[in-house]
Formats: sequence, structure tokens, C-alpha cells
Amino acid sequence: MKEQARQERIIAEAREFANTKIRPFAAEFEHTGILPGDLIKEMAGRGYLAAGFPREFDGLGLDPVNYGFFTEEIGKACASTRGLLTVHTSLVGEALLRWANDAQKEKWLKPMARGEKIACFALTEPDVGTDAKSIQTSYRKEGNTYFINGRKKWITMGDIADLFLVVAQGEGGVTAFIVERDKGGVKTERIKGLLAGKAAHIAEVEFNETQVPAENVITKEGGGFSYVVNTALDHGRYSIAWGGLALAVEATEAMVTYSRKRSQFGKKIYNHQLIQGIIGDAVTKIHAGRALCMRAGEMRKSGDGDAVIETTIAKYFTSKIAMQVAIDAVQVHGGNGCYDQYPVERIFREAKILEIIEGTSQVQQEIISSFGLRRYYRK
Repeated sequence: MKEQARQERIIAEAREFANTKIRPFAAEFEHTGILPGDLIKEMAGRGYLAAGFPREFDGLGLDPVNYGFFTEEIGKACASTRGLLTVHTSLVGEALLRWANDAQKEKWLKPMARGEKIACFALTEPDVGTDAKSIQTSYRKEGNTYFINGRKKWITMGDIADLFLVVAQGEGGVTAFIVERDKGGVKTERIKGLLAGKAAHIAEVEFNETQVPAENVITKEGGGFSYVVNTALDHGRYSIAWGGLALAVEATEAMVTYSRKRSQFGKKIYNHQLIQGIIGDAVTKIHAGRALCMRAGEMRKSGDGDAVIETTIAKYFTSKIAMQVAIDAVQVHGGNGCYDQYPVERIFREAKILEIIEGTSQVQQEIISSFGLRRYYRK
């Protein structure tokens, strides 16, 4: 009970932090295209960049369910800030916790927890999405050194990252490496003109004869896809599942608040039956979404073998409802919903991204369908 109380206190503090240090400035972050270094530093100081890490690695030790609640609080306030948690903590951090050796964990996890090293996941390429087996970035080995060449694209936090978890193809198969920016051979270029994620420092990354020592290979040569990529994407989808819920809740709160203040035809608009219908549907969707996320979290906590598919289902569902609720929130706001002085305009754009990243909704449908064809077949 003491441990649960400690974790609940962390979430309550994160909620207050998000309300005072993130949400009021989310529009400014997007306008400038920068997630301020001071904010990242303060988050690191509170342990937020390692919220799900074990305490032995300077983490907060949140269990999967409470890490989900934590992600929701940050994600409601700002999707770009949540994006930092998704790639740094969930994708890279969890992959290293699962597959890095003791020396690698000691070298990178604590600096990541303290915010001294920001990490990103370099998988997607200009012509390749999450199909890691088709990547074109290559490596070759000479002695105890690997040389990496290729380009990655759509890399969240890639413009400010110090560590790159890079997936490359070579004679030994698909392999995952930790590439350190300060060792040279890494060039990043910020991608501008994005629909959303404007403060997520999304970049194209070029590796040109980038030298990586053999001790930076994660798990083993050829184990990049089966082990590292699958683990990273699973944890990324869990983070996105809660991120979708976060946007849906934020959109619902925005439309409810607006409807209680805005008057049309001589009365507050929430009194109109059609507006009540929209709100009723939104509330139902977020309650269902939270139930799916919590179920996935509980299964992850207990080590249930079906946790991965439940996570996929949760990610698919909440990314869909985030878009649906955001559309309705814009509608309730009328013309104001199309104006960037109201948060629903930003939420609407951010919600669309969740149907694409960490596997599109169509990819999730195929995975869920394959599961359903096995699980629900009556012999």
C-alpha cells in the first residue's frame, strides 16, 4: 500500500506540474518549434524522463498502469512533451532495460534518467516505415568497429538527441546499435512544415561512415528486429495508447467547458440536445479507452502473454477515438475551433498523427484481425 501511495503521489505531482509548467505554454512551444531545454532539465530533475525505470537506474519505478496515468497527465498538456517520454523513456529506455547488458545499462540509463543524454529511436527511413526488415541503412564490420551508412527520417527528438538507437542491415542481419552523436559521423536536419509535433524536434538523420564500437551492439548481431525493434515498438504503442486517451480527454474537457460558457439562441449551448449527444458519445469513448489502457497495463504488470495484443488493441482504439472526439470538439467550438487561440485546433492536428505513428491504424487492424481469426474461431 505504501508503494501504491508513493506512485499515486508522483502522478498527482505530475498533474500539477503539467497544469502549471506545460499546458499554459503548449501553444508557445508549437509556435517556436522548441521544447525548452529548461523544461526538459526540470522534468529530468523530477525523475520524469525515467518514470518507468527501476529505481536502481535513478528511475521513479512506476508500474505499467501508473506509468500510463503519468503519460496521460503529460500528454493532456502537450503532445510534443509526451513525445519526449514516448521515444526517450518508452522506446529506447525500455528496449535497453530489456536487451542491453549490464555495462550498457550502467553507461546509458542513468545519464538518460538525469537528462544528461537525450535518446531517440532511429528506425524509419525516407522509403521505409516500421517494416524494419526492409531498411536500407547499412553497416559493415571491420575488426571490432562497425561502420554505419544511411538516412533515417521522421525521428522524434532526433534534432536534439545525444543517443540514437539505430537499426541497420548488414551481413549479420538486422542489428540495433547505440550511436553516440559526439563520436562524429552523425548529421541531423530538422523537418519543418509539419502538421503536428512541431515542438517534438522531428528530424532526418544521416549516418556517413559512422563508427560504432562492437560494445554498442544491443543484444547481438542479427537480433535487431526480433528482439530490440519488437520490444521498442510494443512499449511505444503502450505510450501512444495513453497518449491517444490523453488527447481525447483534453478535447472532451475543452468542449464541455466551452459548451457551458458559450450561448446561442438565448441559452448555453450544452442545453441543446445535439450538443449533449456529442458530449455523451465523447464521455463513453474516453471511459472505454481508459478501460482498454488499464487492462493492457495490468496485463503488462502481471507478465501476461497477451499483453502485447491488448496493447495493440488499446493503441488502435484510443488513436481512433482521439481523432473522433477532436473532430467533435472542433465542431462544438464552431468557428473558434478553427482558430489557434483555442486548444482544440491543436488537439485536432495532434490526434491525426496518432493514427500514423508506431504503426498505422491499418497495420493495427491487420494485427488485431490475425489475432481474432485465431482466438475466435469456433472449431
